[in-house]
Amino acid sequence: MSHPDTPPGPPELGFTLPDSHRNAMRLGDERYQRDSPGLFAELRRRHGPVAPVLLSWDVPAWLVMGYSELLQVTSDPELFARSFRRWNMQDHLPPEWPMWPLIGGGFATEAMLYTEGEEHRRRSAVLGDAFARIDQWEFEEFCRRASNRLIEEFSQEGEAELISAYAQRLPVLALGWAVGVPEDYHDALVTGFLQLMGAGGDPIEGLTRVGGICDALARRAVKEPGPYIASHLAHSGLGLTHSQLSADIFVSIIAGHQTCANWIGNTIRLMLTDQTHTNALTRGRRSVTEAAREVLKDDTPTQIFAGRWAARTTQLAGTTIPSGDLVLLGLAATHQDPLFRPPGQAREHHHSRAYLSFSHGPHGCPHTARTLAEIITVSGIETLLTQLPDLHLGIPADRLRWQPQVLIRALESLPVRFTPPALSTDPLGDSLWL
Repeated sequence: MSHPDTPPGPPELGFTLPDSHRNAMRLGDERYQRDSPGLFAELRRRHGPVAPVLLSWDVPAWLVMGYSELLQVTSDPELFARSFRRWNMQDHLPPEWPMWPLIGGGFATEAMLYTEGEEHRRRSAVLGDAFARIDQWEFEEFCRRASNRLIEEFSQEGEAELISAYAQRLPVLALGWAVGVPEDYHDALVTGFLQLMGAGGDPIEGLTRVGGICDALARRAVKEPGPYIASHLAHSGLGLTHSQLSADIFVSIIAGHQTCANWIGNTIRLMLTDQTHTNALTRGRRSVTEAAREVLKDDTPTQIFAGRWAARTTQLAGTTIPSGDLVLLGLAATHQDPLFRPPGQAREHHHSRAYLSFSHGPHGCPHTARTLAEIITVSGIETLLTQLPDLHLGIPADRLRWQPQVLIRALESLPVRFTPPALSTDPLGDSLWL
């Protein structure tokens, strides 16, 4: 909804809301959580492919919702740059601004995410190579063992809350194995990620919690070389400082964890509430993979990605973007663009894989990392369907609630019921960390 009478922000921030954002919609309110697709559609009707929006504390930004416009922004790092240090608002926002952890705050300032030019090319190439070194067959086998282990923990109860018991835990097990994270840290990482994403407490506290773990992982990677992503980063020859190594380890884990956890959760929700997805997810492995990809277009976990900053004043789809303004990538909204999905075309007949859930361009998610994310998600869903074939919602669908986040679309909980399977012994159950 519009907020014409809302002050431009807390007075202590010391900035004046520009005229372009006086009547802008605020992202993250109750309507956004309930019906973000409807809000994006209204923004498109009012403003076209680029809309003024407000973040926490009424901080102004521009949301790019046009498919071709988003390709333009992500393909031109000289004009739409990646370093938050270009932001004309950064000196007005104190460290406690709740979205700082997601836009370069804290120890994440040193992350490869916010580098540009040659430094970004060097560091992103090494990270891509680190992901490429993971044996995909071995990784998939591990994911299936981990999935079975998690399911065994609750399967005899006949009911479970799948977000906390499964969707949030499986990715941290899988990525922990790949990155080199001891299992002792897993629960703290999940808690910290939820906090810093704004879904479970103080984001600054969450960033501090995760930062401490990543610092420990960086020290361990330097001292103990091994076949892990963290170790590859530490011994790549890049000469990363401790803070840079710690920040890149953080990016390696959180990007995959939040994407996969909520990709799993959103896929299971659609499977249990939407007949099109239900049919697709009960026909075998190929269909599960395709159905999971369809979820990236219908209910992508990464709704918005922050961000880019205008290197100079420019025009985008007829909208003037002042130099230093924050540009948000509306990944979910682009999938509603008629250019992406022509009007009247049924969802099941739209087979394009040109979705932007992993972003695009030189700062997009590495292709090898996308493959690992799909392995985690698909193997987790397949194993769940195999072990609990009569899975069904434990509450009416209209009682499901979304977490109060802006960037990620994630369920608060997903209660389910099922028939407990016959007890069996997994010969690999004690060999999870081989």
